[in-house]
Amino acid sequence: MLHSSSPLFAGIDFGTTNSTLGLCARGAEPALLPLEGEHRTLPSALFFSLEDHATYFGRAAVHEYVDGAQGRFMRALKSVLGTSLMRERTLVGLERLSFVDLIGRFLAHLKAQLEAQTGAHVDRAVFGRPVRFVDESDEADREAEAQLADAARAQGFRHVEFQFEPVAAALFHETKMARESLALVVDIGGGTSDFSLLRLGPDRAGKPDRREDILASTGVHVGGTDFDKLLNLASMQPLLGLGSETKDGKRRMPVWLFNDLATWHRVNMLYNAKVLRDVNGLRREAAEPEKLEKLHHVIENRSGHRIAGAVEAAKIKLSEESETLIRMQEPGLVLERAVRRDEFEAAVSDLVSRIDGAVQSALDEAGVGAERVETVILTGGGAQVPAVFAAATKRFGSAEIVQSDAFGSVGLGLGVDAARRFG
Repeated sequence: MLHSSSPLFAGIDFGTTNSTLGLCARGAEPALLPLEGEHRTLPSALFFSLEDHATYFGRAAVHEYVDGAQGRFMRALKSVLGTSLMRERTLVGLERLSFVDLIGRFLAHLKAQLEAQTGAHVDRAVFGRPVRFVDESDEADREAEAQLADAARAQGFRHVEFQFEPVAAALFHETKMARESLALVVDIGGGTSDFSLLRLGPDRAGKPDRREDILASTGVHVGGTDFDKLLNLASMQPLLGLGSETKDGKRRMPVWLFNDLATWHRVNMLYNAKVLRDVNGLRREAAEPEKLEKLHHVIENRSGHRIAGAVEAAKIKLSEESETLIRMQEPGLVLERAVRRDEFEAAVSDLVSRIDGAVQSALDEAGVGAERVETVILTGGGAQVPAVFAAATKRFGSAEIVQSDAFGSVGLGLGVDAARRFG
């Protein structure tokens, strides 16, 4: 159990891929709470077991799924906020749950960890949010924040406030600064990419309201899971029939099926009898039926997330290596494909262009030239991708480039913000 002579305040970074929980006393250094053993990050994943009827979270959820346990695996639930899926219910064991319920289950687990380790009842927290949950609709973006707030309140968080994730990362960096700086924060998360231009410095750190220091905040709905999806579509889905034709050569296999299979938060929607019947029909018509047989295996054995996990691991390796092998093996199925970094970069070039455009939009919104930016703070796992790093930093030749804690800086900054707001 954690102890402090001063009250501790909580900031929660509920992420698309990983989540963290920052704690901070007013005027003190923030810290991340261990959420799974010694790990201070918790994969944003749930597994509902049909064997022991338990719910597993984080790495334990991933282990149960990969180990072949019978149940329902769910990941990247944050990506559903603000979409039409939030109005649907999905079968989990014998229950039909809404996505607000599912997100609430995960938040309840975080709250239980928080209260068990602090020994205190916690009913207020600052939650991180992307600059844009939804790019194309302000109404859907507002609805996404309201849905996350509703999920949190349903689990006992009476007082819920929000802070932009890149601003939170900046607040953490500010605790270590010796002088004032004009900084651009680049936060490439699992589901979104966010950019904030703001004034930081030790003399500003204690201000209760920092709105006048934020010169611009822009964001696009592009993140690590989108990179995973495009690499999956380019490399693994063709092995299952993407791009294949029917025997008569008049049409191709339906693209939507492979798009959903490559999308973390949509994979579970394919695991049903109707899709299996449709795949059987496609197999009879296909010019390459052996590929559709593999697709049938993937749907029947709920192997989609295992493929996505192998793709994600390869994406991470390509940040350090020029070539790697994507391989997924289980009883009855082996899929493998060598992939080069230049192939990956070609597949995701449009995403990188959108990130590049959002950086420029932040500068334009603030009316600031790139030469005035003194510090570029990079956070989020996606910032490790070489093409993304280049797009985010190429304008700022004279600026200090700071590689912040890739997965922890937002949670730490939210803890700082919570102590300032609630302390």
